[in-house]
Parts: sequence; structure tokens; C-alpha cells
Amino acid sequence: MYNDKNLIYVLTILEAIEKIQIYTKKFSNAHDFWSSDNQLYFNASSNLLLAIGEETKKINEKLKEEFSNIKWRAIKELRNRLAHDYRGSDHDILWQIIQKELDPLRQTLIKMLDLIEYEDEMILSALNSDYYKHLKYLKKEE
Repeated sequence: MYNDKNLIYVLTILEAIEKIQIYTKKFSNAHDFWSSDNQLYFNASSNLLLAIGEETKKINEKLKEEFSNIKWRAIKELRNRLAHDYRGSDHDILWQIIQKELDPLRQTLIKMLDLIEYEDEMILSALNSDYYKHLKYLKKEE
């Protein structure tokens, strides 16, 4: 079992994924995603991808090793690219990442929760907050 500090990192990534899905669901292609509303959805999603990369770096390395199906290094590299080469962000690549990589990451993070030690009150407090409001599906049935 892994330290409860990992819980907040995992929840933050899951929330970012949910928000990206909300922001991109009305688009069917990379160009529309990029150009809509003066790049509002593209920029919001890019920022959330950056946050995913940042939070991923904080997750215990041994915990990540248990889930080798995820390209953890690529997530970190994407974060660095978004942070340091803003003009170089390719909307086609980001669109493909959003469409193909986020759902497997979501599924893995949900499984990862089973390996993290935390008090029930800790996750309930987070899930009842406005920040994590898109993660209600993680609440256990009482």
C-alpha cells in the first residue's frame, strides 16, 4: 500500500481528465478544437494536460511502476513541452492524446486508488468539494 499523499495527486489528475472531456466533447476534429472561441477550449485543455503532467511527477515512482501500461515518462515530457514551448504545441498531437490516451489513464488511476492507503473521510471530503465535483462516480455505495 502507498502513502495517502498519492490520493490527492490521483484525484487531481482524474478531475483534469473529466474537465478535458467536458471541454472537448463537442468537437469532432483537431482543427475545430483548436480554433473554437479564440482557442479557449484548446488553451484550457492544454493547461489541464500540463497539470496532469505536474501531478504525475508527484506520484510515488514504485506505484507508477505497478502500472507500466501507462507511458509515465511521455506524460512528464508533454508537461515540459507545454510549459516551455507554448508556441510549439501541435493541436493535432494534443487532440490525439485527448482522444486516445486519457481514457486508459483514467482507468489506470481508478485502479491505482485501490493501492493507496487513505481514510474514508479523506476521499469523502475531497469528493464533496466543488473542486472534485466531476468525480462523484468514485463514491462508494453506502
